[in-house]
Amino acid sequence: MDARGPGTSLLFEFGSDPESSYRLEDGTRPIPVQISPCSGAPVLVTVTGFACPLKGVNLRRKQAANFTAAGQPRREEAVSALCWGADGGAQILMGCADRTVRHFSIEEGRFRGQRHCPGGEGTFRGLAQADGTLITCVDSGVLRVWGDNDKETSSDPVLELRVGPGVCRMRQDPAQPHVVATGGKENALKVWDLQGSEEPVFRAKNVRNDWLDLRVPIWDQDIQFLPESRKLVTCTGYHQVRVYDPASPQRRPVLEATYGEYPLTAMTLTPGGNSVIVGNTHGQLAEIDLRQGRLLGCLKGLAGSVRGLQCHPSKPLLASCGLDRILRVHRIQNPRGLEHKVYLKSQLNCLLLSGRDNWEDEPPEPPEPAKLSSEDTEADELWASLEAAAKRQRPDLEQTSGVFPTRRRKKKRPGSASP
Repeated sequence: MDARGPGTSLLFEFGSDPESSYRLEDGTRPIPVQISPCSGAPVLVTVTGFACPLKGVNLRRKQAANFTAAGQPRREEAVSALCWGADGGAQILMGCADRTVRHFSIEEGRFRGQRHCPGGEGTFRGLAQADGTLITCVDSGVLRVWGDNDKETSSDPVLELRVGPGVCRMRQDPAQPHVVATGGKENALKVWDLQGSEEPVFRAKNVRNDWLDLRVPIWDQDIQFLPESRKLVTCTGYHQVRVYDPASPQRRPVLEATYGEYPLTAMTLTPGGNSVIVGNTHGQLAEIDLRQGRLLGCLKGLAGSVRGLQCHPSKPLLASCGLDRILRVHRIQNPRGLEHKVYLKSQLNCLLLSGRDNWEDEPPEPPEPAKLSSEDTEADELWASLEAAAKRQRPDLEQTSGVFPTRRRKKKRPGSASP
């Protein structure tokens, strides 16, 4: 399947007025592509880590659309964070390397604005919306809460927290949008209440020293909140999966499991919330049980480092992307296997999966009839105007048999020498 899908790809220029730069490759103003969650298929939105294209993929209709900036891609526009808006999944927020948060409307199929969010150093490591505010967190550990306005010029943040350097992930609690968790390299897991004090409500403690009495390094790569619980689960760059319980008197992990020998880079919860699926730098995917800490199964097919994972909220489907430039959708229940595979031509960094339930029940759209060009039409008319040539008659073999007499070959006598 072609990653661009049928039709012309849409282009958006990231300028001061994104709405005025909405155009096609030939300069005409097109009709927006409908890739909303109500279109009858899950929409996977993937972005690269080296340019700034937004790709929308409709798996049921086998269509894809590219939303890129005109001209050569710039590293300043690299997308490092992606999240749904607080309006029920009708909007996507993109955190770029130039500290700009861009708003993309799925229903309208266009960018609706952007906002500059300075402060700290490094790229965005987390992005969220809560109660009309925008929450951002960068590498250097500066977490800021911005007020509800759509001005492109920067303004003073409503709240600023120092969560520690080396942040790898900031994650929002789906049940409590004002609660976030942070973690990173040599930056232990912390839980913050943005409506409370400026101190974390939970600060994890490192595990005990190893059997050589050496300190165990900290490197939390991804964080997830367990549903209907106060527990959190993390995956580390030292191939560990850990479960923390803030209600427990101990701040150390209540469960720990290891998988493989390579750093874990991404993690997502399964629909039931009793297990997680992790991916590492060698393209390996595995499901880990959070109740017993054992390996439930593995998924094959990836050929590069995993950068983004997300499960469907109700169906046994897993979407994954990484540096091998391929978007895959696996079935995570028996029989496990690959459901969809789309090559998207660029290294992928993160993704979002629409949560529509009955996308497989809707029939696909009928294929569009093939349109012939003017040159093909003229050629067909030319061939139709030509008269058919008369058939040639074959000669009668009985009448022509005596015209060309056959020459008989003389038989050689045994023992005779040739002259």
